[in-house]
Amino acid sequence: MSTAPPADTFEHATAVVEGARGSARVHFSATVPDGWQQGAGAFGGVVLGALARAMDAAQGDVSRRLRALQGEVLAPVQPGEVDVEVELLRVGKGMSFVDARMRAGGDVVARASAAFGAARPMPVSVSAPPPEAVDPTTVAVFDAAPPFAPAFTAHYEYRLLPPLPLTQGPDAVANGFIRARVPPLRMDAPHLIGLVDAWLPALFAKLDAPRPTSTVSFLAELVVDPTTLDPRAPLRHRAEVRAAAEGYCVELRELWAGDVLVALNQQVFAVIR
Repeated sequence: MSTAPPADTFEHATAVVEGARGSARVHFSATVPDGWQQGAGAFGGVVLGALARAMDAAQGDVSRRLRALQGEVLAPVQPGEVDVEVELLRVGKGMSFVDARMRAGGDVVARASAAFGAARPMPVSVSAPPPEAVDPTTVAVFDAAPPFAPAFTAHYEYRLLPPLPLTQGPDAVANGFIRARVPPLRMDAPHLIGLVDAWLPALFAKLDAPRPTSTVSFLAELVVDPTTLDPRAPLRHRAEVRAAAEGYCVELRELWAGDVLVALNQQVFAVIR
């Protein structure tokens, strides 16, 4: 008999309940909890994490794990009831392609598409250069809390490496360690989506005061099986802004477990003002 995840955890915040299932469409309900806000609405990692959880449940093949997710939060998602409709676009021999839409009060507030794939043989080994080795226990925990940081950051533990946010440094980069304050029993794809989205924009390293920003587009690519990771161990976050113009900036993010690249993320941020 399954039990509901404890309140105030990411599992609880992204939980979905399956409803009607057709040949190609599956409906879910969910409750967006209070306490996970980022500005006017819920933290994007929670919204996209819930969509990822629904899409995984809809495709249902445990041998196919989430490889890539692209999504957008179209409007602020308020605490309360939402509906998620998942469409199975194609279920092939080795991959499944899935779409999902989240609705609140009948309006679409978020959408995502995802590719799920079974493991395949890899003919060669390829790896990006890892970040310099740092023992996370030697880095102090940063107290990320309102009004400096959004409400959702209270659910994460941050250990910041230079350059620090709001220090007007020469480079728009971010570096440090992150983990959930209440670790899950097992790491999964929605948790990784939340972790890779939970850092302040790297642009903040060049600023002297916070600026409201909004994610325009989000792309996450999961490189390793999340269940092989220790959910209690901090992951290394590394990010940089690669381009910025006309109030938008493109940021590339990485999550590392030691010298193993775990996930890649590209976001386009809009600087509101």
